[in-house]
Amino acid sequence: MNFTNKTIIITGASAGIGKVLAIKLAQQGANLVLAARNQASLEITAHECVKGGGQAIVVPTDITNPEACQKLIEDSLAAFGAIDCLVNNAGISMWARFDQIKDLSMFEKIMKVNYFGAVYCTYYALPHLKNSRGLLVAISSLAGKTGIPTRSGYAASKQALQGFLDSLRVELRGTGVYVLVVYPGLVATDIRQHVLGAEGKPIQANLSNEQQQAMSPEVCADLIQLAMCKRKRELVMTLKGKLGLWLKLLAPNLVDLIAARAVSSQKRKP
Repeated sequence: MNFTNKTIIITGASAGIGKVLAIKLAQQGANLVLAARNQASLEITAHECVKGGGQAIVVPTDITNPEACQKLIEDSLAAFGAIDCLVNNAGISMWARFDQIKDLSMFEKIMKVNYFGAVYCTYYALPHLKNSRGLLVAISSLAGKTGIPTRSGYAASKQALQGFLDSLRVELRGTGVYVLVVYPGLVATDIRQHVLGAEGKPIQANLSNEQQQAMSPEVCADLIQLAMCKRKRELVMTLKGKLGLWLKLLAPNLVDLIAARAVSSQKRKP
Protein backbone atom coordinates (compact mmCIF):
# COMPACT_ATOMS: atom_id res chain seq x y z
CA MET A 1 0.00 0.00 0.00
CA ASN A 2 1.43 3.35 -1.08
CA PHE A 3 0.39 6.06 1.37
CA THR A 4 0.87 9.07 -0.93
CA ASN A 5 -2.42 10.98 -1.17
CA LYS A 6 -4.22 8.23 0.74
CA THR A 7 -6.79 9.39 3.26
CA ILE A 8 -6.23 7.76 6.66
CA ILE A 9 -8.42 8.27 9.73
CA ILE A 10 -6.73 7.66 13.08
CA THR A 11 -8.66 7.66 16.34
CA GLY A 12 -6.75 8.41 19.52
CA ALA A 13 -4.41 10.60 17.46
CA SER A 14 -3.75 13.17 20.19
CA ALA A 15 -0.99 11.17 21.92
CA GLY A 16 0.99 7.95 22.05
CA ILE A 17 0.95 5.45 19.21
CA GLY A 18 -1.77 7.31 17.29
CA LYS A 19 0.14 10.58 17.26
CA VAL A 20 3.46 9.05 16.22
CA LEU A 21 1.83 6.89 13.54
CA ALA A 22 0.02 9.93 12.10
CA ILE A 23 3.27 11.89 11.81
CA LYS A 24 5.08 9.00 10.16
CA LEU A 25 2.28 8.48 7.64
CA ALA A 26 2.24 12.21 6.89
CA GLN A 27 5.93 11.94 6.04
CA GLN A 28 4.85 9.43 3.36
CA GLY A 29 2.48 12.01 1.86
CA ALA A 30 -0.78 10.79 3.40
CA ASN A 31 -3.88 12.85 4.13
CA LEU A 32 -4.58 12.47 7.83
CA VAL A 33 -7.90 12.81 9.65
CA LEU A 34 -7.07 13.11 13.34
CA ALA A 35 -9.71 12.15 15.88
CA ALA A 36 -9.76 12.31 19.68
CA ARG A 37 -11.55 14.32 22.37
CA ASN A 38 -8.71 16.75 23.11
CA GLN A 39 -8.74 19.33 20.32
CA ALA A 40 -5.68 21.22 21.55
CA SER A 41 -3.55 18.07 21.49
CA LEU A 42 -4.94 17.14 18.07
CA GLU A 43 -3.88 20.54 16.74
CA ILE A 44 -0.32 19.84 17.85
CA THR A 45 -0.37 16.48 16.04
CA ALA A 46 -1.81 18.14 12.91
CA HIS A 47 0.95 20.77 12.95
CA GLU A 48 3.59 18.03 13.07
CA CYS A 49 1.86 16.17 10.22
CA VAL A 50 1.82 19.23 7.97
CA LYS A 51 5.44 19.98 8.86
CA GLY A 52 6.27 16.40 7.87
CA GLY A 53 4.85 16.85 4.38
CA GLY A 54 1.29 15.54 4.63
CA GLN A 55 -2.11 17.12 4.95
CA ALA A 56 -4.15 16.91 8.13
CA ILE A 57 -7.51 17.94 9.52
CA VAL A 58 -8.68 17.79 13.12
CA VAL A 59 -12.07 16.32 14.00
CA PRO A 60 -12.69 16.30 17.78
CA THR A 61 -14.60 13.09 18.36
CA ASP A 62 -16.06 11.12 21.25
CA ILE A 63 -16.02 7.65 19.71
CA THR A 64 -18.50 6.33 22.29
CA ASN A 65 -21.14 8.44 20.50
CA PRO A 66 -22.37 6.88 17.22
CA GLU A 67 -23.44 10.27 15.82
CA ALA A 68 -19.96 11.67 16.48
CA CYS A 69 -18.43 8.73 14.61
CA GLN A 70 -20.76 9.32 11.68
CA LYS A 71 -19.70 12.98 11.61
CA LEU A 72 -16.05 11.92 11.65
CA ILE A 73 -16.57 9.95 8.46
CA GLU A 74 -18.61 12.72 6.83
CA ASP A 75 -15.96 15.34 7.63
CA SER A 76 -13.26 13.06 6.23
CA LEU A 77 -15.13 12.71 2.95
CA ALA A 78 -15.83 16.43 2.77
CA ALA A 79 -12.14 17.22 3.21
CA PHE A 80 -10.53 14.57 1.02
CA GLY A 81 -13.26 12.88 -1.04
CA ALA A 82 -12.43 9.29 -0.08
CA ILE A 83 -11.37 7.06 2.79
CA ASP A 84 -8.55 4.60 2.19
CA CYS A 85 -7.79 3.47 5.73
CA LEU A 86 -9.35 3.57 9.19
CA VAL A 87 -7.06 3.02 12.18
CA ASN A 88 -9.06 2.23 15.32
CA ASN A 89 -6.45 3.18 17.89
CA ALA A 90 -8.26 4.95 20.75
CA GLY A 91 -8.32 3.02 24.00
CA ILE A 92 -8.30 3.10 27.80
CA SER A 93 -6.99 0.61 30.34
CA MET A 94 -7.41 -0.32 34.00
CA TRP A 95 -5.47 -1.51 37.02
CA ALA A 96 -7.51 -3.39 39.66
CA ARG A 97 -8.31 -6.91 40.74
CA PHE A 98 -11.92 -7.76 39.98
CA ASP A 99 -12.71 -8.54 43.63
CA GLN A 100 -11.49 -5.06 44.64
CA ILE A 101 -13.56 -3.06 42.13
CA LYS A 102 -16.05 -0.62 43.69
CA ASP A 103 -17.67 0.74 40.52
CA LEU A 104 -18.80 -1.77 37.91
CA SER A 105 -19.62 0.99 35.42
CA MET A 106 -15.88 1.00 34.68
CA PHE A 107 -16.40 -2.15 32.61
CA GLU A 108 -19.05 -0.44 30.52
CA LYS A 109 -16.82 2.61 30.00
CA ILE A 110 -13.88 0.50 28.84
CA MET A 111 -16.10 -1.52 26.50
CA LYS A 112 -17.58 1.64 24.99
CA VAL A 113 -14.18 3.07 24.13
CA ASN A 114 -12.19 -0.03 23.20
CA TYR A 115 -14.93 -2.03 21.49
CA PHE A 116 -18.03 -0.02 20.60
CA GLY A 117 -15.96 2.97 19.44
CA ALA A 118 -14.27 0.74 16.88
CA VAL A 119 -17.62 -0.79 15.88
CA TYR A 120 -19.21 2.63 15.32
CA CYS A 121 -16.33 4.06 13.31
CA THR A 122 -16.04 0.91 11.23
CA TYR A 123 -19.77 0.84 10.51
CA TYR A 124 -19.80 4.31 8.98
CA ALA A 125 -16.44 3.98 7.22
CA LEU A 126 -16.96 0.53 5.70
CA PRO A 127 -18.92 1.48 2.54
CA HIS A 128 -16.19 3.94 1.65
CA LEU A 129 -13.42 1.45 2.42
CA LYS A 130 -15.15 -0.93 0.01
CA ASN A 131 -15.13 1.77 -2.66
CA SER A 132 -11.39 2.33 -2.22
CA ARG A 133 -10.57 -1.36 -1.59
CA GLY A 134 -8.92 0.01 1.50
CA LEU A 135 -7.57 -1.11 4.84
CA LEU A 136 -9.18 -1.50 8.26
CA VAL A 137 -6.72 -1.47 11.16
CA ALA A 138 -7.26 -2.03 14.88
CA ILE A 139 -4.62 -1.51 17.54
CA SER A 140 -5.42 -4.28 20.00
CA SER A 141 -3.17 -5.80 22.66
CA LEU A 142 -1.79 -9.16 23.69
CA ALA A 143 -4.68 -8.98 26.17
CA GLY A 144 -6.86 -9.56 23.11
CA LYS A 145 -5.33 -13.03 22.90
CA THR A 146 -5.07 -13.96 26.57
CA GLY A 147 -6.37 -12.65 29.89
CA ILE A 148 -4.15 -10.50 32.09
CA PRO A 149 -4.59 -10.11 35.86
CA THR A 150 -5.73 -6.63 36.99
CA ARG A 151 -6.86 -5.90 33.40
CA SER A 152 -10.00 -8.06 33.26
CA GLY A 153 -12.22 -5.36 31.75
CA TYR A 154 -9.51 -4.26 29.33
CA ALA A 155 -8.85 -7.85 28.21
CA ALA A 156 -12.58 -8.44 27.74
CA SER A 157 -12.90 -5.37 25.52
CA LYS A 158 -9.92 -6.35 23.38
CA GLN A 159 -11.17 -9.92 23.00
CA ALA A 160 -14.57 -8.59 21.94
CA LEU A 161 -12.75 -6.49 19.35
CA GLN A 162 -10.88 -9.60 18.21
CA GLY A 163 -14.08 -11.55 17.63
CA PHE A 164 -15.70 -8.66 15.78
CA LEU A 165 -12.77 -8.21 13.40
CA ASP A 166 -12.25 -11.92 12.79
CA SER A 167 -15.91 -12.19 11.78
CA LEU A 168 -15.74 -9.06 9.64
CA ARG A 169 -12.60 -10.27 7.87
CA VAL A 170 -14.48 -13.33 6.62
CA GLU A 171 -17.48 -11.24 5.55
CA LEU A 172 -15.19 -8.94 3.58
CA ARG A 173 -13.54 -11.68 1.52
CA GLY A 174 -13.65 -10.68 -2.14
CA THR A 175 -14.34 -6.99 -1.47
CA GLY A 176 -10.70 -5.91 -1.57
CA VAL A 177 -10.84 -4.59 2.02
CA TYR A 178 -8.07 -5.95 4.23
CA VAL A 179 -8.32 -6.24 8.02
CA LEU A 180 -5.16 -5.84 10.10
CA VAL A 181 -5.14 -6.41 13.86
CA VAL A 182 -2.06 -5.21 15.74
CA TYR A 183 -0.95 -6.74 19.04
CA PRO A 184 1.69 -4.54 20.64
CA GLY A 185 3.54 -5.64 23.73
CA LEU A 186 4.49 -3.00 26.27
CA VAL A 187 4.75 0.43 24.65
CA ALA A 188 6.00 3.53 26.48
CA THR A 189 2.84 5.66 26.21
CA ASP A 190 0.75 7.56 28.74
CA ILE A 191 -1.96 4.88 28.85
CA ARG A 192 -0.37 3.22 31.88
CA GLN A 193 -0.04 6.50 33.74
CA HIS A 194 -3.76 7.28 33.45
CA VAL A 195 -5.52 3.96 33.94
CA LEU A 196 -8.84 3.42 35.71
CA GLY A 197 -8.55 2.23 39.29
CA ALA A 198 -10.86 0.23 41.55
CA GLU A 199 -13.09 3.27 42.10
CA GLY A 200 -13.64 3.63 38.37
CA LYS A 201 -11.69 6.90 38.24
CA PRO A 202 -8.36 7.65 36.53
CA ILE A 203 -5.29 7.04 38.65
CA GLN A 204 -1.65 7.78 37.98
CA ALA A 205 0.38 4.62 38.28
CA ASN A 206 4.12 4.25 37.88
CA LEU A 207 4.42 0.63 36.76
CA SER A 208 8.20 0.69 36.87
CA ASN A 209 8.83 -2.88 35.74
CA GLU A 210 6.61 -2.47 32.69
CA GLN A 211 8.12 0.86 31.64
CA GLN A 212 11.65 -0.54 31.76
CA GLN A 213 10.68 -3.22 29.24
CA ALA A 214 8.52 -1.01 27.03
CA MET A 215 8.99 -0.46 23.30
CA SER A 216 9.16 3.13 22.11
CA PRO A 217 6.12 4.51 20.25
CA GLU A 218 8.41 5.29 17.30
CA VAL A 219 9.47 1.65 16.87
CA CYS A 220 5.87 0.53 17.38
CA ALA A 221 4.60 2.94 14.71
CA ASP A 222 7.29 1.81 12.26
CA LEU A 223 6.17 -1.81 12.65
CA ILE A 224 2.51 -0.86 12.21
CA GLN A 225 3.28 1.18 9.09
CA LEU A 226 5.20 -1.74 7.56
CA ALA A 227 2.33 -4.16 8.30
CA MET A 228 -0.14 -1.70 6.75
CA CYS A 229 2.05 -1.39 3.67
CA LYS A 230 2.13 -5.17 3.27
CA ARG A 231 -1.60 -5.50 4.08
CA LYS A 232 -0.88 -8.14 6.67
CA ARG A 233 -3.61 -9.99 8.55
CA GLU A 234 -2.12 -9.48 12.00
CA LEU A 235 1.00 -8.20 13.69
CA VAL A 236 2.31 -9.61 16.96
CA MET A 237 5.21 -7.31 17.68
CA THR A 238 7.52 -9.03 20.14
CA LEU A 239 9.21 -12.40 20.22
CA LYS A 240 8.03 -12.78 23.81
CA GLY A 241 4.46 -12.19 22.66
CA LYS A 242 4.74 -14.74 19.86
CA LEU A 243 6.23 -17.35 22.16
CA GLY A 244 3.51 -16.67 24.72
CA LEU A 245 0.77 -17.40 22.20
CA TRP A 246 2.34 -20.74 21.28
CA LEU A 247 2.90 -21.55 24.94
CA LYS A 248 -0.75 -20.86 25.69
CA LEU A 249 -1.70 -23.63 23.26
CA LEU A 250 0.82 -26.07 24.69
CA ALA A 251 0.85 -25.25 28.39
CA PRO A 252 -1.97 -22.84 29.33
CA ASN A 253 -1.52 -23.33 33.08
CA LEU A 254 2.10 -22.25 32.80
CA VAL A 255 1.04 -19.06 30.99
CA ASP A 256 -1.38 -18.30 33.84
CA LEU A 257 1.43 -18.75 36.37
CA ILE A 258 3.80 -16.50 34.43
CA ALA A 259 1.15 -13.78 34.12
CA ALA A 260 0.34 -13.92 37.83
CA ARG A 261 4.00 -13.63 38.80
CA ALA A 262 4.59 -10.76 36.37
CA VAL A 263 1.73 -8.72 37.81
CA SER A 264 2.67 -9.43 41.45
CA SER A 265 6.20 -8.18 40.77
CA GLN A 266 5.03 -4.80 39.48
CA LYS A 267 5.27 -1.84 41.80
CA ARG A 268 2.53 0.75 41.57
CA LYS A 269 3.13 4.11 43.15
CA PRO A 270 0.00 6.32 43.24
